[in-house]
Order: sequence, then structure tokens, then C-alpha cells
Amino acid sequence: MRFQPLRYSLLAASGLALLTACPSEKPAETTAASQPAATKAPKVPAFNADSAYAYTAKQVAFGPRVPNKPAHTACGNYLVAKLKSFGLTVHEQPFQAMTFDGVQISGRNIIAQYQPAAARRVALFAHWDTRPFADADKQHKNAPMDGASDGASAVATALEIARVLSLQPASLAPNVGVDIILVDAEDWGHDDTTQADVKNQLAGSGTDSWCLGSQYWAKHLLPAGYKAEYGILFDMVGAKGGRFTREGASLKNARSVVDKIWNTAAKIGYSDYFLFSDTGEILDDHVYTSQAGIPTVDIYDHPPYGGDYFPAYHHTTADNMSIIDRKTMKAVGQTVLQVLYDE
Repeated sequence: MRFQPLRYSLLAASGLALLTACPSEKPAETTAASQPAATKAPKVPAFNADSAYAYTAKQVAFGPRVPNKPAHTACGNYLVAKLKSFGLTVHEQPFQAMTFDGVQISGRNIIAQYQPAAARRVALFAHWDTRPFADADKQHKNAPMDGASDGASAVATALEIARVLSLQPASLAPNVGVDIILVDAEDWGHDDTTQADVKNQLAGSGTDSWCLGSQYWAKHLLPAGYKAEYGILFDMVGAKGGRFTREGASLKNARSVVDKIWNTAAKIGYSDYFLFSDTGEILDDHVYTSQAGIPTVDIYDHPPYGGDYFPAYHHTTADNMSIIDRKTMKAVGQTVLQVLYDE
């Protein structure tokens, strides 16, 4: 992903109104048909941060998940098998793409559907590849990187939500179908700051060097004709001290969904993580999924202070398991589960 130099200053959303149903005080012997009791919403299941942490570690253990590498293939096979083990309907979408530095890669988007027959749907996005080089690392520039938060934690959060949902009986399921869409080749892009001396061979081609998998998926929707009411993109959601601001493109394309997520986080006690602070646009997968007709919000780790748009570990070898924090993953996963169950 990369920073887009555009800022927004928007008013905070108003509080949510709660409607309360009151039981009738009429005696039971009335001849009129009795009114059915208000249906109580199912209790929101718990997001297990230990499980999400384990899913993060499992991906990192494969090694850097760089397209065309054995670790990438092995991790992709693991993700497909894991999603199938939850009883989800799984689709694979292989594609070919050229990177900015002239490498022809084989990518694979992975789509898993929970309650595939449900008419109302919400999409949860994450990228499962890792950047091939730690170009922002001052000491180990261009070394391989683990991508523990940038990639693995996002996928792990989606996996844990899928696992939790798969355990619910029909009577305790949310009122929406949920699609886990893991896109590939998001992070093999040209960084104008750290790679100024490297030519971007995709410049002027009509294809952005970032988000190759989501660009492909947006043009070749799978399932065919796919529609969702909205999408939530996880990206860098596992680091210690993680903080999430209201990003510019998310506000522009999906303001009501931003409000829904941030208000929900505040309601259930995670306002220390989800900050009511508006920040500039970044180019990430949510730009292309929004263009495909699915207004999508990007939840990504944004430093709460200073002028940096990405945390210090971003695109460095410091992005390893030592920075992963169960509390951050819990805040994100539990908030999104609550959002799904509030539908």
C-alpha cells in the first residue's frame, strides 16, 4: 500500500439511537391474538485472540509468502484447506500478472463463503502475500521479510472470524452471509520514496503496481456477479500499540460503514484502538473493491502521532512475530464480529 496525499476533515458521526420493545400489559385472557415476543438478537460469540495469534504464527512459519516462491504456494494451500475445514464454500482464482520490476508472477485469490445462500452479504478482505523486499529497512534494505502484521495478522483475523462463525448453529448465526476474500500480490508495488532509483515498468500502463490481486478480482468478480452491501479490509491489524484512524478513501467511499465500525468499537470498549481521527487517503485493496461496487473500509495501523502514515515496522524486517499483540487482534476481531451481528 502507499500514501495518497489527500486529507479529509469530517464531523464525527452522531450517536446511535436504540429502539426498545416493551411487552404488553394486557391480561392474557384477552380474545385478541397475542403479539409475538420481540426476537432477541443472538449473543455475539467471542473472538479468540490466542487462535488468531496461532494463525499468524503458522503463516509466518512458511517463510516470506512471495509469489512464485514455494513458501507462497504452501501457505496458499494451507489457507484453502483451513477455510474448507470450517465448512465454507471455497473458490480459487489463479491469475498472471507483471510486477513493476518486470517479473511475471502467478497469483491466486482465495474466496470463502459463509452462508452462501444468504441474500445480504458482507465481504472481509485481506492480502495474504508478503512484500519481496524490506526496502524501508535502514540496516537490512531489500532483505526478505516475515510480514507478520502486514499480511499475516489480517488473514489470521479473517480466519478466526470464519472459524467462530462456522461453529454457530443456525439459530445463533448473524443475519448476513460473510465472504472471506484473500487477495494476492498486494505488496509487490513500486515505492516512490524508497525505490526512486528503480524504474516502475508499469507506469503509464493503466495497471497500478500495487494491489495486483484486487485489481484482477475487481475486473473478474468471483463468484460471478458478486454483490455485497459493504466490505471491510484488514491490513496490519496485529501489532503492539496498533491504532486505527478513519482513512480518507474509506470516508469517501463508505462513510456510513466507517461510522458503524468506529461507533461499534467505542460501544464495546475499544475506542483506544479505533480513534475518531480522520487521516489522508492511502492506495490499498479497498480502492479497487470499492470501484467494483462494494464500498469498503480499510482498517490499518496508523501512527496516532507525528507525520508518518505507516508504523516503523512497515516494510522492514522488524515486521515479525515479536511485534504481534493478541490485544490488538482482539480489538479488531471482536469489533467486526459485533458489526456482523448487529446487521
